[in-house]
Order: sequence, then structure tokens, then C-alpha cells
Amino acid sequence: MTTTATSAMLLFDPNLSPRLPRIVADIFPESIHVGRVLRFDTPDEEIWEYAREHGFVVVTKDRDFIRLSRQRGHPPKVIRVTLGNCSREAVARLLRERFADIVAFHQDEDRGLLELP
Repeated sequence: MTTTATSAMLLFDPNLSPRLPRIVADIFPESIHVGRVLRFDTPDEEIWEYAREHGFVVVTKDRDFIRLSRQRGHPPKVIRVTLGNCSREAVARLLRERFADIVAFHQDEDRGLLELP
């Protein structure tokens, strides 16, 4: 898979592996983990604001981001991974398998929440 100018910048929340940005860097090259820019115990509202200000799409397993998305709208957009307890490799595999869906979601101005799988 090759990246495009439409590839989303993902911001992985503290509950996901800090290694994920590196694992998917070939398809989401500007993605980072919250731990690189904020504290791991940063409240969800501050993560939300950081993502909004810097153009990130939040990737999370946390239902609280669904609430924020419904209350505040977007940006930022939110991708909620619904795999349950799983390895970082499983999350990376899901992001790779759903790359086209993620890009389409990122480009769709009307949608603010994508739940995967």
C-alpha cells in the first residue's frame, strides 16, 4: 500500500500501544502516540482539544470519545477500535485492512466517528 496526500494523521490514545505509530508509519506516516506530546494521564477532553488543534484523527478503544464526538461534533474525527482485548499487531492489522475506509472517512466532511471493525 502506498500513502496518499489524503492519509490521515492518527493520534493514538494512551490505552493503545505507543509502538503503533511506528508499525503503521508506512501508511500513516505523520501519526503519533499521545505519550509523545501529552502525559499518559491527560484527560480525554485535553486529548480531544490537542487533536482538534493539530489536525489529528483520534484512534481509541475508549467509549468516552464517542460521547465527546456526539457532544462536540468534529473535528477531530474519532476512530474507535472495537476489537476488545488484543495485541498491538491486531490493531495494526485492522488499520491496514481498513486503510481505504479510513481514508474515505477522513475525506468525508459529514462523518465524525468511524467504528472498526
